[in-house]
Amino acid sequence: MKDIADWALNVATQRGATYADARIVAQRSRALATKNGKVGSASDSESLGYSVRVIADGAWGFAASEDLSRTAVEATGARAVKIACASAQVKQHDVQLAPEKPASAEWITPHKIDPFSISVEQNIDLLLKIDSELRSVAGITLAETNLNFNREEQWFVSSEGANIHQTKLSSGAGYAAYTFAGNEIQKRSYPNSYGGQWQNKGYELIGELKLVENARRIAEEAVALHQADQCPEGTFDIILDSSQLGLQIHESVGHPIELDRVLGMEANFAGTSFLTLDKLRTLRYGSDLVNVVADARQEHGPGLGTFAFDDEGVPAQCTPIITNGLFTGYLSSRETAHIIGENRSGGTLRAEGWNRLPMIRMTNISLLPGSKPLSLEQLIASTDHGVLLQTNRSWSIDDKRYNFQFGCEIGWEIKNGKRTRILKNPSYSGITTEFWNSLDAICSREEWTLWGTPNCGKGQPQQVMGTGHGAAPARFRKIKVGSAYRSM
Repeated sequence: MKDIADWALNVATQRGATYADARIVAQRSRALATKNGKVGSASDSESLGYSVRVIADGAWGFAASEDLSRTAVEATGARAVKIACASAQVKQHDVQLAPEKPASAEWITPHKIDPFSISVEQNIDLLLKIDSELRSVAGITLAETNLNFNREEQWFVSSEGANIHQTKLSSGAGYAAYTFAGNEIQKRSYPNSYGGQWQNKGYELIGELKLVENARRIAEEAVALHQADQCPEGTFDIILDSSQLGLQIHESVGHPIELDRVLGMEANFAGTSFLTLDKLRTLRYGSDLVNVVADARQEHGPGLGTFAFDDEGVPAQCTPIITNGLFTGYLSSRETAHIIGENRSGGTLRAEGWNRLPMIRMTNISLLPGSKPLSLEQLIASTDHGVLLQTNRSWSIDDKRYNFQFGCEIGWEIKNGKRTRILKNPSYSGITTEFWNSLDAICSREEWTLWGTPNCGKGQPQQVMGTGHGAAPARFRKIKVGSAYRSM
């Protein structure tokens, strides 16, 4: 594979490129789903291709192909240079890359069981067993389950001397139980909504999630929601479970800290950012308890944003994003680091597959747990009147990531420190900085989970990327609750 990459790099440098890198990517994915006792979909796909990224005349050029013959590889390298030279005609300034010592490395996601060593038949048997448990509860009208496995093997070679081979494995699983009654639909998901829980692990994750064991409880909660009281409207203290807090982090912290959005280099889909450069190290983002990091290192955990090197050969790092409530860092690349006064990239450039240009993406954007021992039940016990919200159902946030509204699948009213009645259609809304400044308690490490978001979209053509978000349940004071859904 290095020989193939060298064919492209040699041609690129001969044609005038001052920098060039090549990524060869082999991908395999398996996606299985069932619906009401039948296989809903099943796919097992593979792809192999490469891309060449160059700087010539101070501008970027990019080209990709799935033809690995020498003639095609060299033509692709030459085409990347030609595109760079054309781009240079309209450049505003020369591309400036932060220095990075070229690495030579081999890395693979730590795992116990290769998910592709488990047969499709075994996978489907598990899903149908979960489906049966869900539909055994009277009132369930639709049961959906899914299993997903991915392997991405990548070779990265650069004209600076980098030679990196890494293989990333990920697994994901989840299910949902729906109940239709009258003109109302209620839903409960496990372990999370939108595909469940995903991590950079092998098949061992599937056993850890205890999918079958929780199916009946989840179905019973879905049915119970039809008899539950509507979530009241008003201003309340709220407790978010760790999965909902993970999405809150994704939308109101993760996206606005992407430096390409801040600089106006990327504004598709999720828009721009309120975190203009003047706010770095001056903005009070949250309360003193809020400590958020962007951490791609293995020691942070098996998140979908965990790797050894990003897609321009920069090692995984931990960047403090919010430190004791103060905004302290962006997600950066070699090209953008100097703009915020850094002499090194934050190592966040990633691409979906071989035929996409790498861009700044979230790694594992995590809220660190509280330093004092505190369980969810203890947090509830210390809350006089509030609402516990669990599992995302819907979200909306403006293009600058400032005003938001989230709906959840289920809530529980808290009175005098006790969880009381179930509430249906709970929701909450707020302004990002006001919301994070209202945080006054976070549960400790024992309650902390590193959640996976497998479907974060960005760019055009769109790239779908996996990100990780670590969180423990947390309490926020005086939040507007209950305005997203109304009883019919």
